[in-house]
Amino acid sequence: MSAVPDQRIYLDHAATTPLRPEAKAAMEEGFAIWANPSSPHAEGRKAKAALEDARARCKAALGWDGELIFTSGASEAAALVLHHAKAGARLVSAVEHDCILGTAKEAERLPVRADGALDLELLREAVQREKPLVAVQQVNSETGNCQDLATIFEIVREAGGLLLADCAQGAGKMALPPCDMAIISAHKFGGPIGIGALLVRNYAMLEPVGGHERGYRRGTENLPGAMGMAAALTVEGSYLPDDVLPARDRLAETVRSAGGTWWADRLSDPTPFVNAVAMPAMSATAQVMRFDMAGFAVSQGSACSSGTMKTSHVMQAIAADKELADRTIRVSLGWNTTAEELDGFAKAWKSLT
Repeated sequence: MSAVPDQRIYLDHAATTPLRPEAKAAMEEGFAIWANPSSPHAEGRKAKAALEDARARCKAALGWDGELIFTSGASEAAALVLHHAKAGARLVSAVEHDCILGTAKEAERLPVRADGALDLELLREAVQREKPLVAVQQVNSETGNCQDLATIFEIVREAGGLLLADCAQGAGKMALPPCDMAIISAHKFGGPIGIGALLVRNYAMLEPVGGHERGYRRGTENLPGAMGMAAALTVEGSYLPDDVLPARDRLAETVRSAGGTWWADRLSDPTPFVNAVAMPAMSATAQVMRFDMAGFAVSQGSACSSGTMKTSHVMQAIAADKELADRTIRVSLGWNTTAEELDGFAKAWKSLT
């Protein structure tokens, strides 16, 4: 592999995906409406109207008929629920993102099977307590596996609990799952960094904390961010270009034929957005460095923990062999990924084996 080329190829969209042009244009409109949306004067009312329009557009695009609280991103949305939901015991799946696990350190961990799916029999046992709050992600940020949230929701609802779905990796790409509350993050689907939302069926599910957003969030509303998120959500067409999926399949075949591990082959319900790939004989750390030098941006697990030397908690949860886990990188796709980029990466991947 040669030195860094002039044209780099970005395949780390699960960390952050580039801002869509539509979102950038909407943000520029928002910056022109500079007043505080909570102010009572004419300038504030104009900003408030724009904020409520963005809220309504987000809800319509997501097909959500409950309430929407704008936040600074997924981490704040998670904290709002985990600290203020009107529920009893907190239960979280063992493969949740660090923003969930770190916020709910005392929560009971729900085990997953070797294929990444939540163990539903153990879930049925765990929810037999007074109104539990269960947090389960829609799409895993390291493997791309999708959880059966329709079934999980039924189990939690029958037990009288509440289901929080972390949809940071799924919102804007696939339909929201059945749930009581959902987390979304704009910069995962082409919106701006620093804006997200907590979707909640009914405000009565949360204890108010005072401040803005109907008293459920402190801090001045990020109007340009909200407008940018709404614009990103309302872009027409499928999230991934049509020719990207066949190129992903070609990459998978390249990995298999070279003796590598295409983790989607082992998962219960893999999605195309996030792909875990293990090389036969090179550490993930070395791969990330070599690919970076060759002009490809990939990662070693989630961005929030990729700098650590510990084996991924996700890989540990699915009982992955440590040596295999330590050879696994993440290749994630976004709205502007091209088939040519994936074919180029497949060629580079094969040259390293």
